[in-house]
Amino acid sequence: MRFSIRQVARAAALGVSAGVLSLGLGTSAMGADPIRIGVVTFLSGPAAGTFGVPVRDAANAVLEEINAGKVPAPYATAGFGGAPIEFTFVDEAGGTTKQVTEFRNLVEQKGVDAVIGYVSSGDCLSIAPVAEELKKLTVMFDCGSPQVFEEGEYKYVFRTGATGTMDSVAAAMYLDRRGVEVNMYTGINQNYAWGHDSWNDFKASMDQLYPDAELATPQFPKFLAPQMGSEISAIMSSNAEVVHSSNWGGDADTLILQGVPRGLFSKKRVILTVGEPNLAKLGKQIPDGTIIGARGTFGYFAPDTELSRWFKEAYESRHKIQPTYPTYKMANAILGLKAAWEKAQEANGGKRPSQDQIIEAFEHATFEGTGGEVRMALGKGHQAMYDTAYGTVKHAEDGSVQMADVEHFAADEVTPPEGIKSLDWINSGFKN
Repeated sequence: MRFSIRQVARAAALGVSAGVLSLGLGTSAMGADPIRIGVVTFLSGPAAGTFGVPVRDAANAVLEEINAGKVPAPYATAGFGGAPIEFTFVDEAGGTTKQVTEFRNLVEQKGVDAVIGYVSSGDCLSIAPVAEELKKLTVMFDCGSPQVFEEGEYKYVFRTGATGTMDSVAAAMYLDRRGVEVNMYTGINQNYAWGHDSWNDFKASMDQLYPDAELATPQFPKFLAPQMGSEISAIMSSNAEVVHSSNWGGDADTLILQGVPRGLFSKKRVILTVGEPNLAKLGKQIPDGTIIGARGTFGYFAPDTELSRWFKEAYESRHKIQPTYPTYKMANAILGLKAAWEKAQEANGGKRPSQDQIIEAFEHATFEGTGGEVRMALGKGHQAMYDTAYGTVKHAEDGSVQMADVEHFAADEVTPPEGIKSLDWINSGFKN
């Protein structure tokens, strides 16, 4: 079903440090009880600078816009159905045990109406069963492990971001489309669910598209490892021509800063499947020829739509920098929840909807996002799918970083159909 949604609005709080802080307009702004939402992202640690803090800033910008009624169609109504929204921010740093405790606190002590959050796939895998236990609507905005819905079935959990399968499949297809010859390839990925899932999907895709290519031993450095010298040395000593990496945040910075001086990026063709935020931060240090993804049509790959332009302008006007893909994904989670809330409210005769009514409206929904259409088509209507793109870094004469040789991939082309596990679909030859 497609949401026939009205438009949204604006409201953003000021800076937030690590920990918890409630933000938003008061109830007097719209004359209705506020909708309280817990927002979880990295506010401290190595993942904060590239991911967590920009995500917080995006959430604040969208909050301000929504509450002020300044979002374009189809989100022009202020708040969620006329009620202001408030955010309580929680720092995602600290590991899965801490996040489970923080989630329980949001639900049982803070009394939030919903939770939006989680960059780390490990955190998503830990939080999903707790959200079911506590029966609290939870929208995961970024984490990409396909295990969340391929290994579990949930009523209260939704994910408005696509799985990492899309990224790894599209990376292999990008090489094929661009006519890149590959005799040997390898990878360097973080040693936890996200890194292993991403590598397994890429390897399986290469087996389909480059069946004669040999595989050099892949490297799996520890998550947040301060040094990757031994792993880089192993790759440099191999005959691999292509290197796949789904490293994100501080780990991607480490790979770039330690790999570039040693010639990794000039002597090998490196694919950074989630490298767009690092490109924004370290662009001048990333050599030409590096292949970059943005986990969707976000950032450099964002479409020229009214909603996409609105988000970019709203973010840049406040923070004086370009938004990167995690910020687009946070905006999508908020807009998707707003769409479901207002659809449920309309079906409820204009009265504030129940959580079950919101869930029913969210399932199998299609809504317009900051990077194009989002379809909740997988995971029995709880997992999103959408288009993606890849490009190659090219530095212009004026020093700016551009994307050359951009290729777009339709969602159905790089995503398994409902009910089929990622590896099974890839091994079938990407049959839909």
